[in-house]
Amino acid sequence: MSVVLALALAAGARDTIGVFGGWGAFRDAEPARCYAIAQPVDPSHRAGFASIATWPGRNVRGQLHVRLSRALGAAPRVTLSIGERRFDLTASGSDAWAPDARTDAAISAAMREGRSMSVEGVDRAGAPFADSYALAGAATAIDAAALACRR
Repeated sequence: MSVVLALALAAGARDTIGVFGGWGAFRDAEPARCYAIAQPVDPSHRAGFASIATWPGRNVRGQLHVRLSRALGAAPRVTLSIGERRFDLTASGSDAWAPDARTDAAISAAMREGRSMSVEGVDRAGAPFADSYALAGAATAIDAAALACRR
């Protein structure tokens, strides 16, 4: 079983749309949502994941959610990097999101052009860390998830 498929099953995904490179696409009926998801490349960071979701009932498309491999410190600052592009994320605990739909769209567009992305923060002990993701298959998984929620 692929790592991506195992991650989705652990998260309670109901329908597998497909696995594309290191990214998987899945659909849940209740609440209705479709998403592309991947784990960090480094096996020691596998507590984390990055996802791009569509929530048809909420009229939300292309929403980024990152579960970090470590809990953040008291003043959480998280930066997502794809190539030369940098995005400041909103964060709390072990989770981070784009601050708005416009940033979600810019991140998704950058993911389509990039080879890898990293999400950087400082953990509770004050140590910097980065979760890195390969982007091969990300665009296809994002598109497959979006199409599945149109049905």
